[in-house]
Amino acid sequence: MTEGDRMSPRVGKTNWRRFAAFLVPSVAACAALGIAMGQGALAASFLISGKEFQVTADTLTARGFSVYGMVDVTRKGEHVPVLVTGSRHTTITELCQSVLIEIPVLGVQTFKLTGGSERPVEASNLFLDTTSQSAGQANFKGLDQGIATGEIFKGPINPGDRNSPYFDPNGFGQQATSVSLTDVRLTAVALSAGTFNIPGLRVHLEHGRHECF
Repeated sequence: MTEGDRMSPRVGKTNWRRFAAFLVPSVAACAALGIAMGQGALAASFLISGKEFQVTADTLTARGFSVYGMVDVTRKGEHVPVLVTGSRHTTITELCQSVLIEIPVLGVQTFKLTGGSERPVEASNLFLDTTSQSAGQANFKGLDQGIATGEIFKGPINPGDRNSPYFDPNGFGQQATSVSLTDVRLTAVALSAGTFNIPGLRVHLEHGRHECF
């Protein structure tokens, strides 16, 4: 945070809807990378299941925030364009994660994780690979949009991404000293964190569809 405060040329707040409009170029860049991989120009750096899961939060506050485009690859070789949202330190209230699982004979089951009701969830070096994201309101401080991905310094870049042929250092990136979001809804294909502390953790399996949103 000290480096971000020292190097940031401007500090302010912005509306999430305006920010979302700037996410479109990142998605387009991801799609272009997917085409390049399909033509054999790039090689996979890691494998995902390809199963989407939902993440919701009443509030999410991040210090050291970054967004950049990547392409994840499934075990079957399918290419999934994603927006990687990273943060150095994150606090979350009313966390919910859910994924649908098809079980032979029993049918669709919902695997759900919840926590952070009485005390916030805390995570360090959190990375979410998302296919869609929204928030009721977002307030950014020290926001830079259109920064080259290889020049991001306020928020983290996943080390595995930086060394991957999918990572375009000249691509469209975004960063902020901090961000505060409310009514967060994400659809993701991967999540990773250096630490992930969940007070009041509850994990359960329910028959049928009982997703977070």
